[in-house]
Parts: sequence; C-alpha cells; structure tokens
Amino acid sequence: MKLGTTLNPEAIFATLADLISINSVNPEYPGGRGEAAIADYVSQFFERNSISFEVQPVCGDRPNIIGSLEGRPGGRTLILEAHMDTASELDMVVDPFLPKRIGNRMYGRGSCDTKGGLAAMMHAMKAVSDSNIRPKSSTFLVAAVDEEYSFRGVVKFLEKGLRADGAIVAEPTELEVVTASKGVLRWRLRAHGRAAHSSRPQLGINAVSKMAKLLIALDEKYKPSLQKRVHPILGSPTLNVGVIQGGVQVNQVPNSCTIEVDRRLVPGETQEQVWGEFENIIFELRALDPEMEIEMEPPMLEDDPLETSSRERIVQIVTKVSYEVTGRNQLVGVPYGSDASKLARAGIPSIILGPGCIDQAHAAEEYVELDQVRNAAEIYVRTILEF
Repeated sequence: MKLGTTLNPEAIFATLADLISINSVNPEYPGGRGEAAIADYVSQFFERNSISFEVQPVCGDRPNIIGSLEGRPGGRTLILEAHMDTASELDMVVDPFLPKRIGNRMYGRGSCDTKGGLAAMMHAMKAVSDSNIRPKSSTFLVAAVDEEYSFRGVVKFLEKGLRADGAIVAEPTELEVVTASKGVLRWRLRAHGRAAHSSRPQLGINAVSKMAKLLIALDEKYKPSLQKRVHPILGSPTLNVGVIQGGVQVNQVPNSCTIEVDRRLVPGETQEQVWGEFENIIFELRALDPEMEIEMEPPMLEDDPLETSSRERIVQIVTKVSYEVTGRNQLVGVPYGSDASKLARAGIPSIILGPGCIDQAHAAEEYVELDQVRNAAEIYVRTILEF
C-alpha cells in the first residue's frame, strides 16, 4: 500500500472548519466556554470512524479525549498530542468562529494554534484505521485541555502512567522538527516600604524606589550575564519584567511595589538555579541598603526546557518522513513552551511538529496554511506506520 493514499485533504479541511466553528476559548480567559463542546466533537469523530477512545475527566466538564490504534504485539507506543483550547478571541479582526477559506489559508481562532494540527492528527488516525494495516506501534491521540493556561490536560493524561517510546506535539512549527524549546518561570516580587505623607518623605520608606534598585541591577548586571549563556539551537535565556504596580496616591510614600517576571530557561538551566540567582541579587542589594526588603512569591507558572536527542527514534523517524513529504529535515528550537516538555519530563522522548506559524498563533488575524495541514497529516500517517 502506498502510504497516505487514504488521506482526503478536503475532508481534513472540513474537519478543521468544524473545529474552528466551536468556541473552545480557555475558560480562564474572558468569554471562554471551555473544551466540552469540542471534546464532544472529537469523541463523535472517533465513534463515527470506529476508533477506540476514552473520555478522561480533567476539571469539571473539560475532559481529555484519547483515541487509540492497537499495534502489533510487543511493539512500541507512540503518542500524538494536540490541545483543544484556544486563546481569547477578543480583539480579532476576523470572525473568530466563522471559518473562512481564502486561497491556501483558513482563518479563525485556533486555526493555527492548534486546530490545524488536531484535524491532521484525527485524520491520520482515520487513514491508518481505514487502511486495515496494523501498525508496528500502538498509537494514542490525546486531544488535551488547558494547554493555554496551566497544562492540566497533559498532566492528567500522564497520571495514567502510560509508558511510551515517543511523542509528537502539534504546535505550529511550519512543519519544522522541533527538538528543543525554552522553559519558563513566572513569579511576583514585592518590595515592602513604610507609608508616610509626601510632604515628609523622610518618615517613610519608598517601596517604588527600592524596587527601582532591583530593576537597575537586573538591567545592568543580570541581563548581560544571560547573554553569555548560549544554547546551540535556542540561543540565550531571557528575562522580561512585564508588570509593575506600586503606590496608592501621589501624595503618599508608597509602602508596596510589585513586579511580575517572566524568565525563559534554556536546557541546562534549572528553576532552582534561577530562583537562587535572584536571591543572591536581593542579598547583595540588601548589603548596600539595610532598608531594602523584597520578597519573592511562589511561582505562578513553572515549565521545564525541552531538549530531545537527535539519536532518539522519534526524531530519526520524523526527520526521515518529513524530508520525504516536505524536502526539509533540519532540527530547530523554539522560544515558547508546550505540552511536549511535560511528556519529556515523564521520560517520553518528544518533539514538536505541526502546521502553521507561531506568528499567527493568538493573532488578530489567525490563519493556517492548508497545504501545511495536508502535509502534517501525511507526516503523522507515515510516522504511525513506520515508528
């Protein structure tokens, strides 16, 4: 059998349009309805195509849907994973839930991140099931919830304890094979001061001024030190202070000032290491200014970096079939996080590969290139059959 001949591109595009039309904005964001409706759609797709599936409760009425194809006895296990939730539709300049096809593009919220990849994976499972070829490996397609907020879907899936030999996560990579991604640590720091009337500031301790000293130290010393740490694929780690809040009114010495920090980690760095670096900076500032009092609150988000060896079978198989389909097989890295790092942390060698460009993810005019969706399905089919 010629691999991939059972794929029907127009059927894939129709499924993608259906997925876009379902509002699955993460409920942590304004107007978000959650994944219940889209989970029901994915379940019906599996049922209609005689693919075994499981509904795995995660949080409330937001379940993971896990489809499966049985492989040969003693074979390997492969995981395909794509999330069902999307970013908010607010501020979009196209109708977010009215899929519009113009030439080679389909527009709508989630088209790129990651409903294009999900549709391609669903039809890859269908194509293999329809072929009556029993693949070497058992394959699980995990349509997961909550990737856009706190990764509860993939974490719940991993509680099953499934031992797998490889995983593909369908984030938008323009079909490049991603083997490395940055981790992230986000947390809040609070400077404490003492309130006083602004006419007698010497009676108070200005928390904004104290926090300013930390910001200067981060810009002048810490950020330059990060530039000296260079990962061969991902480049250097980064730091961004995205939020600052302090003071109550202009005629009062502020007794509190907070910042929220986003620190991107490269492989080889640990969250404990980053935390310790900030503790050292604060200790050094306090040695120069005894009134400096800054506390670090527990992290709001923690995610490990991803780095998968090129020697892993999942990398070798996917680069081979990607070259056959697209003519490209370069291994690349990305600065954003995904469910892949959680799978890798559980001991499952993982890569990221999907249709779409990350520049269109969460964008005001989100779209996906349909030829990439078609080629992604072909890559997934060939990987299932050859893994």
